[in-house]
Amino acid sequence: MTAPLRIGFIPLVDAAALIIAVDKGFAAAEGLDVELVREVSWSNVRDKLNIGLFDAAHLLAPVAIASSLGLGHVKVPIAAPFNLGINGNAITVSPALHAALMGQIDGDRFDPMVTAKALAKVVAIRRKAGAEPLTFGMTFPFSTHNYQLRFWMAAAGVDPDEDVRLVVLPPPYMVDSLANGHVDAFCVGAPWNSIAVDLGIGHILHFVSDILDRAAEKVLAVRQVWADKHPDVVASLVRAAVKAAEFIENPANLTEAAQILAQPERIGVDAEVIQRTLTGRLKISPDGTLRESGRYLLVGREGAGRPDPVQAAWLYAQMVRWGQTMLTPEGVKTAMAVFRPDLYDAALGRRSPEPPAAAFGAFAGPAFDPANIRGHLEAFEVGRWRI
Repeated sequence: MTAPLRIGFIPLVDAAALIIAVDKGFAAAEGLDVELVREVSWSNVRDKLNIGLFDAAHLLAPVAIASSLGLGHVKVPIAAPFNLGINGNAITVSPALHAALMGQIDGDRFDPMVTAKALAKVVAIRRKAGAEPLTFGMTFPFSTHNYQLRFWMAAAGVDPDEDVRLVVLPPPYMVDSLANGHVDAFCVGAPWNSIAVDLGIGHILHFVSDILDRAAEKVLAVRQVWADKHPDVVASLVRAAVKAAEFIENPANLTEAAQILAQPERIGVDAEVIQRTLTGRLKISPDGTLRESGRYLLVGREGAGRPDPVQAAWLYAQMVRWGQTMLTPEGVKTAMAVFRPDLYDAALGRRSPEPPAAAFGAFAGPAFDPANIRGHLEAFEVGRWRI
């Protein structure tokens, strides 16, 4: 056995591979003694990882990049040798905002451009009436949720910094904030969208897979200096996570996996809600309307576990677009170096196939080219980017 490892996580379904790796014994089989520590906020997870209270963490992919760039906090280079989830977020709106949007819909309500245009109309109506701006909850300034909300609404000309209000809320607090009227909508990972629907206080407007076909969400993160000192431990963690992801993706294990994840010290919600998430079959409205997507959350299939540096480049481009950093060649290089497919491949003793370039699949704008981020940014009218 190695020395005990402390790994932080947030109660979200995309922590599944990490939780299953520990609770089903895949980590122990690799000689690892892991203590999982449940946290509430991403800032707690980031800070405890950065100062060494955690050896590894379930972490927002953009936070790993921001930490490596020294954005928003101290600079601590992070390595991400395993991708814990592709997709998995959703945008949930209050019944009042849902009714307002549906009243302005002109087209397919599952088309994000159609709903973004409806949002633009609602924003204009509210402004004319002198109403307060709509408030959207997201989990962190450096988060996929922030960038996905912005990407969606800005496609129809809604300026996320001028036309609406974006506020930071820890994932477990999203539902109460919607219930109390503190926010009109939120973007968060599972299971919290489904919890809002089950309580009758929200409608799932979009799966993030409507907006981006393939979006890196959470990573298994370690400090780069720690990874350099403990390469064998990193490899063991990756192998345990890969085995756990394979277990989760096997339909025969669905019930058991959901029951493990549902435990109070893990995610702490009903196992049936977690099963819905893992199968991509979600109730999207309080009236019981169901929607199914095979791309709602990818835990292991379609090469989801292998980090893709192009995804890191896209996230860096969003940081630039919204004024969180300047565009520099060094910044692109640093961001892409966070995602470590080399460590993933080394742990498994093989080179895995690259995901197809077209798999990124944003609903608006040109195909993303990490070698031409400036061209990507110039294709959009709304943004805060500068050279």
